[in-house]
Amino acid sequence: MATDDDKPQEELSAAQALHMEDEQDGPIEHHFDDWLSFLLFWGMAIVTFLQFFSRYVLNDSYAWTEEIDRYLLMWLTFIGASVVFRRRSNIAVDILPYMLPEKAGRVLRALSDTITLAFVALLVVFSWTVMEKMKIQRMTVFDISMQVVYAGIAIGCLMMLWRAVTSFIASARRGWREDENSTPLIID
Repeated sequence: MATDDDKPQEELSAAQALHMEDEQDGPIEHHFDDWLSFLLFWGMAIVTFLQFFSRYVLNDSYAWTEEIDRYLLMWLTFIGASVVFRRRSNIAVDILPYMLPEKAGRVLRALSDTITLAFVALLVVFSWTVMEKMKIQRMTVFDISMQVVYAGIAIGCLMMLWRAVTSFIASARRGWREDENSTPLIID
């Protein structure tokens, strides 16, 4: 009976080359925005299932489910954006700072962080203004102010602003050099 030791060396090295070790999972972090997004997501899933069940099984749809689902999606979108901001997993095209000389790349990173911070601050101002203007408007199904609905957008934008400020401070402390903890750029 042949064993692995009897196989040619080339075959073993090819098999070893194809074998990839799994990456170690990092520690599980529990943040407020993660839990809030989790609860909003499952709340939306339950309301959607209730809508489906009442419409197709009971043949009598609940009127409020579609509206509440829409509002939960609004909350989830902006609070989930805070999670994405914290993890720095948003979609970005960041090849230019890597292609430029060190100093020019640092200037470009600083400019990018400044524009991001200004944009998110502007989002906070606009979302707060809209929320204030919506206090006279009422929901269609429930007698609740639309200010509650738009508060989710303002809260999400405030959370994004907090993350943008902390990211800006961390980048400034590094001198806008490359973050050693970020995923390296792969160019084939």
